[in-house]
Amino acid sequence: MHDPPYSAAGTPCTIAGPSFAPANRLIVLQMPVSVKMLYNSTQTGGSPMVKRLVLVILPVILIAAVILALSRAFRSLPASQGRIPVPDYTPTPAPSAVPSPADAFVDLRLAMVSQQIEARDVKDPGVLEVMRRVPRHRFVPADMVSQAYKDHPLPIGYGQTISQPYIVALMTEALKIKPGDRVLEIGTGSGYQAAILAELGAEVYTVEIIPELAQQAVERLRSLGYEKAQVLNADGYFGWQDHAPYDAIIVTAAPDHLPQPLVAQLREGGRLIVPIGPQGAIQTLWLFEKREGEVQASNLGEVIFVPLTGSGH
Repeated sequence: MHDPPYSAAGTPCTIAGPSFAPANRLIVLQMPVSVKMLYNSTQTGGSPMVKRLVLVILPVILIAAVILALSRAFRSLPASQGRIPVPDYTPTPAPSAVPSPADAFVDLRLAMVSQQIEARDVKDPGVLEVMRRVPRHRFVPADMVSQAYKDHPLPIGYGQTISQPYIVALMTEALKIKPGDRVLEIGTGSGYQAAILAELGAEVYTVEIIPELAQQAVERLRSLGYEKAQVLNADGYFGWQDHAPYDAIIVTAAPDHLPQPLVAQLREGGRLIVPIGPQGAIQTLWLFEKREGEVQASNLGEVIFVPLTGSGH
């Protein structure tokens, strides 16, 4: 067995192990004989240069020996000693996402288009897309929001309604709107149909005879970013001559005959869709196309709309 290390005074010494070593255990640093001889040479003689060199090298050797001894001591300890315990870590699962009201309405709109509109053979991709995008619940009274995406019209006050989603899509598709088309709507109501037309890129002019609904529609359309849609409080039977002619005209209330002022404001090749029939009874949805100054009619089926009102009717 090698001699123990020496202190600065030349006496043997021991260095205690780390505080987490087993009780009463000492780590003895073994100094090689050649190192001890170097140290003794500084005490018994030798050139000053050798002495200085030894005194510089010796501490480095001692530090290295200490590090080596500690490393061996760590390796010799049982796995449960000499290590910082690391607690088990199980990530806490993130709470499940609760859909916001906006997300819930998105799902309702998608279902509305899929189940009520596409299922009834409305195919125009642009119409389907805008029906998925426009927030219908923003166009109904607060107490009707839960029914906004149901398959039926809803009352909006003043004896008026917002049309059934399918009817909105059907009438819009029949007009074959293209971006930049100038479109006249008769019967603004809540502004929902005007928003659909605006989303398709149309230049929208809409007429509402009831002042309160006209003002509400202006505010609602502006708040939703449809400020370019222009609203006029007037008798819709006479149209809106200032912006004629129109590429398309849509009437969302039922007269009992075709209003001639609207035909006059329709551009050559334009389309006009309107429900015609008696108040409170089954009406017919007609599509008129203007050809060489005359209109050609197509029957799109039976509907029920609120009546068109005003002095002109």
